[in-house]
Amino acid sequence: QVQLVESGGGLMQAGGSLRLSCTASGRTFSSYTMGWFRQAPGKEREFVAAITWNGGSIRYAESVKGRFTISRDNAKNTAYLQMNSLKPEDTAVYYCAAGLKLSFIVVTLKRRYDYWGQGTQVTVSS
Repeated sequence: QVQLVESGGGLMQAGGSLRLSCTASGRTFSSYTMGWFRQAPGKEREFVAAITWNGGSIRYAESVKGRFTISRDNAKNTAYLQMNSLKPEDTAVYYCAAGLKLSFIVVTLKRRYDYWGQGTQVTVSS
């Protein structure tokens, strides 16, 4: 069992930056592919970014490419999402997710993840 806790959300003006953290319980964090998803009001939860267990492979949604950076520190059981040049359309609840030995070809599929955090709100004002 893995428990995920997100932090770092908040209110930011457009053009600003935020860093989200996702801290996992358990001793097998390094076995999990980590993903970030987001859900805006009235919309489906969508893929944002994912990173393999060793950081060797990373994928981003087109909408955040060049602005967001995903990373992880296995020694701290923590994954990060650095968000720069924020836009109002980035406003959403952001969730981290963990998939055990998840094949990277399916990292954009939320149904393939095993564990989810409770989410953290990010609001970007114009």
